[in-house]
Amino acid sequence: MVDSMNSKTSCAGTECLEKLPEPQILDDGWRQNLGTSNLRKLRENGWWTGQKPAHQSCPGVQEDGTVSSLVIPDLATCTRQEVQEYFDNSWTITEVLFSALRNDEAFYRPPYHHLRHPLIFYYGHPAALYINKLRVAGLVDSSINWSIESIFETGVDEMSWDDMSKNSIKWPTIDAVHEFRKQVYGTVCDVIAQHPDLGDEHRVIEQAHPLWALFMGFEHERIHIETSSVLIRELPISLVETPAHWPLMHQSARGHEVVSPVVGEDYPAIELISFKAVDVEYGKPVDFPTFGWDNEYGNKKVAVAEFEADRCLISNGSFFEFVKAGGYRDKKYWSEAGWNWRGFRNVKFPTFWVPNGPAGSDLYNLRTNFEIIPMPWSWPAVVNYHEASAFCKWRSEVDGTQSSYRLISEAEHESMRKHTGFSNTENPTSQSNLNLRCGSESPVDGNVSERSSGDVSKPAIGEGSRTSIGAVAKPAIGDLFGNVWQWCEDDFNPLPGFRIHPLYDDFSTPCFDGEHKMILGGSFVSTGGEASPWARFHFRPHFAQHAGFRLAYSADDNDGRAVKIGVSTDNPYETDRMLSDYLLLHFGDSNIQMPFKSGPSEATLFPTRCADLVTNWAEKLNLECDRVLDIGCAVGGASFHLAEKFDHVTAIDLSQSFINLANKLKTEGEVAYNVFEEGEIVSAHKATVDETQRSRVNFRRADACSLPPEFIDFDAVLIANVLCRLPSPMSLLNRLSGDRGVVKRGGVVVITTPFTWMETYTPRDVWMGGYTDENGNPHFSADKLKSALNPEFELLEEFDMPLIIREHRRKYQLIYSLATVWKRK
Repeated sequence: MVDSMNSKTSCAGTECLEKLPEPQILDDGWRQNLGTSNLRKLRENGWWTGQKPAHQSCPGVQEDGTVSSLVIPDLATCTRQEVQEYFDNSWTITEVLFSALRNDEAFYRPPYHHLRHPLIFYYGHPAALYINKLRVAGLVDSSINWSIESIFETGVDEMSWDDMSKNSIKWPTIDAVHEFRKQVYGTVCDVIAQHPDLGDEHRVIEQAHPLWALFMGFEHERIHIETSSVLIRELPISLVETPAHWPLMHQSARGHEVVSPVVGEDYPAIELISFKAVDVEYGKPVDFPTFGWDNEYGNKKVAVAEFEADRCLISNGSFFEFVKAGGYRDKKYWSEAGWNWRGFRNVKFPTFWVPNGPAGSDLYNLRTNFEIIPMPWSWPAVVNYHEASAFCKWRSEVDGTQSSYRLISEAEHESMRKHTGFSNTENPTSQSNLNLRCGSESPVDGNVSERSSGDVSKPAIGEGSRTSIGAVAKPAIGDLFGNVWQWCEDDFNPLPGFRIHPLYDDFSTPCFDGEHKMILGGSFVSTGGEASPWARFHFRPHFAQHAGFRLAYSADDNDGRAVKIGVSTDNPYETDRMLSDYLLLHFGDSNIQMPFKSGPSEATLFPTRCADLVTNWAEKLNLECDRVLDIGCAVGGASFHLAEKFDHVTAIDLSQSFINLANKLKTEGEVAYNVFEEGEIVSAHKATVDETQRSRVNFRRADACSLPPEFIDFDAVLIANVLCRLPSPMSLLNRLSGDRGVVKRGGVVVITTPFTWMETYTPRDVWMGGYTDENGNPHFSADKLKSALNPEFELLEEFDMPLIIREHRRKYQLIYSLATVWKRK
């Protein structure tokens, strides 16, 4: 069938097609992938590698031929047939979605922001993960195509809105990935058909069961259905078409064009509802019989203060008021990070709004997944966290509130559930725009949950009003679940009792970093576990997703989080004192780092000695000394020293303040800092760097646990005192080798670490050592490091390396790091 919204809209045809923001492509290397596949022939000869989407033969396909999602399986009662049907449903939804791509450019073109892989990655990644996880769980014996599995193994989590260098990769052909998918489909079907624990009256499939890996594959694929749908929405419209089997958009998409929307007619007014103080408790029980990601488990109790929240999500109409009032042009509404993002992108309206007139006319259409349609003003505004926060501040000014509007918190979302009588054991799908009930957003006042009680009280504020709890009316809460995800004020955080799962030890932990904002409730594309009430997801605040927001308000300026449990949002490396201490460590003279003659002067100049260890071994091994990577570079002391021998130094760190300082040294050649003497007494010093060294170093912010995919084949790598400060140390160590290993064969790696494990940085479950097992046997980290690297690396040298850190003139820390030098075999 063909969707009736498939072709004509009131948008002026191709004049609207390219209006999504698209900065200059930094590297056209992605074009090397074009012309390598015959997509037309592939589609004609058999696009479907699993079940063809046909009613009655393919699970989830409706009478009209469109596909919707099955609900997540009950792991206590699911039959073998139900598991197969759920897999077929997941697999087919993926292939229906990717049938929207018209040509190979759609597969290989990077997204306009260059912050994610092209769609070819997401076509192959879920299939690769099935094999990788099933192998780890012992359910399959060998790989299908190790080259494809390795290149599609790990996605990217961009560090910033300007982290744009990841798209010049030579990818496999579409034909090769299609064939790989076909083989993976057969392998997964064999596991389902043959595993005895899917037989009649099987025991509950719990987290320790090998079959947990199978259900992990299902839910991982469903996450990437949604990820891919957003990336398709970001492509030029000329590269996509509405798939014949995709669910129809909501009927309101067929409305007539409204140029000047009116509140109360074309979109609902803001109406705040008061929620009284209540105690909430949340977290998925370990024995709940559905698959869950590690961050869903645990138990948190919070006393939620009284607050108010909008009855509905903020609509396109309400957000249009902000756009028309010049909200994108006024810095006072934006956080510093938000304003920097807005300026870098030159953003003037939400990502999926398409101008339909001359600049300044404030005429807009909406880009949906596959089409451009007249703006549906009653649909939720799809924006990022920065845009949502700016709207809150602007609306506070308009309404003259005592304290600022803000976004809801996770605890408040739980409070809203409690006040509506919703139980987390319920399935929210029946009353929400979830699980592909339709193929688009829908009006914000069209999917409602009933409040337990309430009555209208306080006078209107601005265009809206307030409602508080009483005993008369039962006002509805729009989109408690579904339609679009809801941005929260909370940073992504672990619940008390959080434990990583060994099958996917870095699923959540790298993002407990104060850099990811929580999203709750699911979207119209959320399926399976994503559509469950337990789902807790997160994105960086500049990232586009099917996400919107609702206003929240507390008269006492409470931020809604009430109790903050988890990783602090304060970065321990961001204070002025800490920055000065690091500049001293990296650039200070030896006699300032340790002024006492009786002191261990051999422990000074630690970053320089680390760099020397790299260069000395590079020369011994007759390496080319062209490219070196400094992981955890801090303020760049070792990086600049490496530039004395290496032509190209790439240096990364997670701390933006470190990178800023290092780049200032690179551009200006000097930075002033203080050395602390006693109490408030400081002495002034300067860090200086030679111009030749500066020109050879490139600093960028990146996560050591998720290195950019283009980081391969370095001659040498330095990892200095970083390992025990990572949320997932093995993620970094595993990335050193393999088909796309960071270190080239024959290259050298220098690792120094004191193995100072702290749960503040690294969950105890992933410590490499420093603990005693149940039998009383001690486990030391050095043994784990050697066992992890020995298969791919030869240990060349091992010794204890002293490090002195000055706190003030009479107090010092003396540390002995284990230094190891490795050559990749």
